[in-house]
Amino acid sequence: MDRPVNARTRTRRRYLRPAALTAVIFFSVSGGPYGLEPVISLVGGPNALLLVLVTPVLWAVPVILMVLELNGMMPRNGGYYQWVKTGLGPMWGFFEGWWTWLYMFVDLAIYPVLFVEYASYFFPEVSGFRYGVCLAIVWICAGLNLLGILPVGRSSVAFGSAVMAPFVVLFVAAFRHGLSFHPEGMMAGHGSPGISAVGMGMFIVMWNYLGWDNSSTFAEEVDRPVRSYLVSIAWAFGLILATYALSILAAMQTGLDPATLEKEGFPSLGFQIGGTSVARLLAAGGMASALGLFVANLLSVSRLPKAMSDDGCLPSVLRKVDRRRGTPYVSIIACATVVSGMVFWKFEDLLIIDVVLYGCALFLEFFALISLRRRQPGIERPFRIPLSPKGLVAMTCLPALCFLAGIAALAANESIHTTALVFAFASLCTAPVAWRAARQRGPGSAPGS
Repeated sequence: MDRPVNARTRTRRRYLRPAALTAVIFFSVSGGPYGLEPVISLVGGPNALLLVLVTPVLWAVPVILMVLELNGMMPRNGGYYQWVKTGLGPMWGFFEGWWTWLYMFVDLAIYPVLFVEYASYFFPEVSGFRYGVCLAIVWICAGLNLLGILPVGRSSVAFGSAVMAPFVVLFVAAFRHGLSFHPEGMMAGHGSPGISAVGMGMFIVMWNYLGWDNSSTFAEEVDRPVRSYLVSIAWAFGLILATYALSILAAMQTGLDPATLEKEGFPSLGFQIGGTSVARLLAAGGMASALGLFVANLLSVSRLPKAMSDDGCLPSVLRKVDRRRGTPYVSIIACATVVSGMVFWKFEDLLIIDVVLYGCALFLEFFALISLRRRQPGIERPFRIPLSPKGLVAMTCLPALCFLAGIAALAANESIHTTALVFAFASLCTAPVAWRAARQRGPGSAPGS
């Protein structure tokens, strides 16, 4: 529910408002088309466009509807952890929090690596100092989060502008060069992609559309959360879908070698369309994207350990909050420390682990949605999905089929990504062990109490 006017007026400075929330959601999910480059090389231009347009219908829209209903019912810090705990019980709430915490560590480890890749366009020698630069990014972004939610929101708006401006220039330049929007463009000839290539392409596109629930973990720090989330998610979704589709179409039109786009990223497309100046803008945008993604996702995940610690599921030290800024500073530092040790993995492997862990946690949220509809049908729902419980089950099947199809395609043939799949499923199995340890923490610390 939205806050009373008087409470909101007294403490307005502490709360995130729709413009900043839109930017945070944008970076919680996307950060721009950066990261989509390998898809055309894997499956060809028309198939890449098809994946970009169809995947959100199967994968993202059901998640968005679920988030709007559950977040409207329970706009509380901890977000999805609170939903699953309420709908399925303390153990499954713990599993939700644990799996999400693990997936966010992996997710956060991707962005410093992407920053280095785009920074090397300006400074080729930076690749030799990759780990040191990654550590610097981790801790600079952690420092920004320690300053509070408003600095994170404002920086997300700035990073978002820095990401979108180069693509606006790219699209305008592409139109001037006769962008025709025909899927049979010069990059279309790719033959029939293999099953593993389709699976990897699906995982990349799914990764670029995941994270709509991440921003729910700080709902109590958002001004008029029910309305703000509805407006901000709608704007973010439209922006993300448009930039993805236009980027694929622009790449298809140029005739740029897909292998070059995969290796050199969007700056190579910018150079092809608008020359060195556009290429430099896109490289700078890639750096801003990586920073914005890290800052926004660290904001999200840092609220989760605090909520779980409040319930006795994690050590009590994680619930400590800075009195002046309201930030869970121990949680932020703990998250940054873990991520510092995970930047050694390759991008593709991190992405696979990320999607598998996220997918399993996501379906617990859907099960909680269905359970709460059955058990508490009369509770106030400011946003209600116009479906019966059976309809919600059918809706849940859409992202489930998308998720399982991607895993099946990757697992169909032995590939270099098998180790990542095994690691992801092994990580899932740590949740029961961690739950048992949490229950044995001692009297007065029973999880979920």
